[in-house]
Amino acid sequence: MERVKRIFWLIHLSVWVLFTLLVVLQLRGEADALWRTTTQGFIATCLYVFYAHFYLLTQYAGQRKERDYWLQLTGIGLTGPLPFLLFHYKQLDFGNYTMHLLTTVPIFLVLSWLARVTENLVLNTIRKEQLEKQAVEAELVYLKAQINPHFLFNTLNNIHTLVYKQAPAAPEAVLHLASLMRYMIYESNAATVPLAREMDYLRDYVSLQQLRYKNSPVVNLHIAGDTESCYIAPLLFIHLLENAYKHSPARLEPGDLQVSVAVNEGTLTFSVQNPIGTNAASRLEESGGIGLPNVRKRLALLYPGQHTLTIQDTGAIFRVLLTIGGLHLPAHERTAHLLHY
Repeated sequence: MERVKRIFWLIHLSVWVLFTLLVVLQLRGEADALWRTTTQGFIATCLYVFYAHFYLLTQYAGQRKERDYWLQLTGIGLTGPLPFLLFHYKQLDFGNYTMHLLTTVPIFLVLSWLARVTENLVLNTIRKEQLEKQAVEAELVYLKAQINPHFLFNTLNNIHTLVYKQAPAAPEAVLHLASLMRYMIYESNAATVPLAREMDYLRDYVSLQQLRYKNSPVVNLHIAGDTESCYIAPLLFIHLLENAYKHSPARLEPGDLQVSVAVNEGTLTFSVQNPIGTNAASRLEESGGIGLPNVRKRLALLYPGQHTLTIQDTGAIFRVLLTIGGLHLPAHERTAHLLHY
């Protein structure tokens, strides 16, 4: 905001310098012997009228004090010619400029009003955008904060089961969890991360979940395209993968869960498919769940108008398809996108 105000002051300075040069050229061209004094008096009058009214508008902005405003405005109008008269008090021919002064004062009163209204409009627009951005960022922080306890709660339940059964895989599970939490705590605070890093996170999660199954890998994870140059909001896919595990049958065969990630010309397509458990209630998000609602809210805030989320339920298979465009932009350019929403 302060930077914008400095820009306005530079515009004020530039316009007044240009205006002064035009006045000098005009008066010198008329071969006026007193052109220096006339220029000084005329510019002084213009500056006085303009900025006296400008600050008067600033003082009474948003206040219902019309009477005080009009009284002071009348005072500015009556005293407007004084600077010019002070520069000409030794000359008796200043009457030739009376008509000029009578038109100059109201003109610069109007110009100062236009300048004040324009600045207020620009500053209020920027202030509104900043408030909207802060609101969006605050909601994103809130939604992101929900991920850690939600994910940690489910994973600790799995590790508790392994420890209870004294499974040899328990120590390995703890190491996987430590790796996942390291990413969530230290790396996922950025606005966007390389898609390749997010895929490493999903691989770690799949490895941790695989410890629950004796069969061969129950997840078929397929990744295609340039994931290094593509940036994505962190922790965006984990809920979709969690739901696939949660709402699948207790016994999964190898390859029952199909996860696909493809990048093509800055457009990402993510799909996850799982068989539906025999319990009909497992098809729906549990009461109080924050998985899919969380994903929908984050997508709406981060990629408005740039994503599609499709959910298909055939009764036997549950499939989620997510498409996001414009992911070729690096992180520092993606953050600027929020200003427009």
